[in-house]
Amino acid sequence: MSSLAQQIFKRVILHNKLLAEADLEALLNETPNPEQAVKQLVDRKVLAAKTANQVLSVYRRQLDAVMAEQAGLSSASGVHAEKPKHDAEVQPTRRQAAAEPGSAPSQPGKPPQSATAGPARRLESMPAGKALIERLLREARQAGASDLHLKAGMPPVVRVAGNLRDLPMDALSAEVCEQSCLAILADGDQRQFLEANDLDFCFDGGPELGRFRTNYLREHRGMDAVFRLIPPQVPSFEELKLPDQVKKLTNHHVGIVLVTGPKGCGKTTTLAAMVDLINSSRAAHIITIEDPIEFVHACKKGHVNQRQVGMHTQSFGNALRATLREAPDVIMVGELRDLETTALAITAAETGHLVLATLHTPDALRTIGRVLDIFPAREQGQIRAMLSESLRGIVSQLLLPSADGKSMVLALEILINTPAIGHLIREERVFQITGLMQTGKRLGMALMDESLIRLAREGRISKEEAISRAAEAVVVEKELIGV
Repeated sequence: MSSLAQQIFKRVILHNKLLAEADLEALLNETPNPEQAVKQLVDRKVLAAKTANQVLSVYRRQLDAVMAEQAGLSSASGVHAEKPKHDAEVQPTRRQAAAEPGSAPSQPGKPPQSATAGPARRLESMPAGKALIERLLREARQAGASDLHLKAGMPPVVRVAGNLRDLPMDALSAEVCEQSCLAILADGDQRQFLEANDLDFCFDGGPELGRFRTNYLREHRGMDAVFRLIPPQVPSFEELKLPDQVKKLTNHHVGIVLVTGPKGCGKTTTLAAMVDLINSSRAAHIITIEDPIEFVHACKKGHVNQRQVGMHTQSFGNALRATLREAPDVIMVGELRDLETTALAITAAETGHLVLATLHTPDALRTIGRVLDIFPAREQGQIRAMLSESLRGIVSQLLLPSADGKSMVLALEILINTPAIGHLIREERVFQITGLMQTGKRLGMALMDESLIRLAREGRISKEEAISRAAEAVVVEKELIGV
């Protein structure tokens, strides 16, 4: 077996910390062929079958890339490429998915964009590893981005004001992208990703860099990553432009408050602001159950315990069940994902706790419907009664691009539970709640369409954006005639 293949195999095994170097050398002395060596590790139950397949996939891809590059050099020079020496260091190769910066054609209808001005900066001088990820995350912070996207074979991309823009950098080869992303993982997380090909976690870059909610995935080009940038401090209600009525929901000591909306609309940030306000204003025991932990709360007037699903507890349900015996005043649940979690959250609200939670629903009516529909038909009567009593309010959110395209604007729908609304929930007449919300403005209630109309009239979002997001587009369009 060639020295080149063994060198690449060693790099894959050692980089992923699957064997100690001495054990790896002993294995290759016994079984020089990397493919057979992996089979030996599986037979000896050192590696799981899934991990072994992943190791072979990475090894073969890197070997093919090196061989292809050497073949290209040989063809270009007209002579055979020199075989690497036995002790030669094998460097990661770089496969361009695009031409040199400035030469690649733009996509039809999409002008080339960059997050910052100036000439493209090249990545060859920085080797694959943790330092490369940290550099890219720093670039994303400086660009004012909400997300950083890394895709094998493509330049790094950031999301600014809702739009994706290329950073002015070269494409990341599949090898560099994978090696760099794996370099920031602990050993256990590396093994989990290599076996499952998916991973959710929060990367902490320290005081200078901050925290990032992160997802890794594998697709047909290689390994990709998405980093959601978490602000270094919990934003205040004023910074988020949340109305006073949302702030008043934190004054309750019993009941359930739901923050809803699609992915990426700021639900977690709103919940964090509510927790921070409670933590700053009263001596309460607050327990958060998150997946993963994003904002880290210091204990102020309150006492905060933060638990991460998968690290500190097995599931939301297990954590909630235990929480009921841990004397909390406030419970924050990252997401009501299933029947067990939802039932326990409502029970906690019924038994003297304030519960803050999120759902991926677009408005108040569908939020109530989603909560009820989770339960079997035979239980829905009881749940309707419990929800009608324990619900304190629903805050539904949308983040929309501003009219000038430079920022994001928050649109809100707010439902405040009243005896009349509670009666409609109990009597299965949820569809009539919209009328009560329209007449409940003095209580701080607002429909999403009303929020869209107001933002468009104020010039904060475009008329077209308001109409495209409206539940009743014809009504909103009539209201915005002349705007």
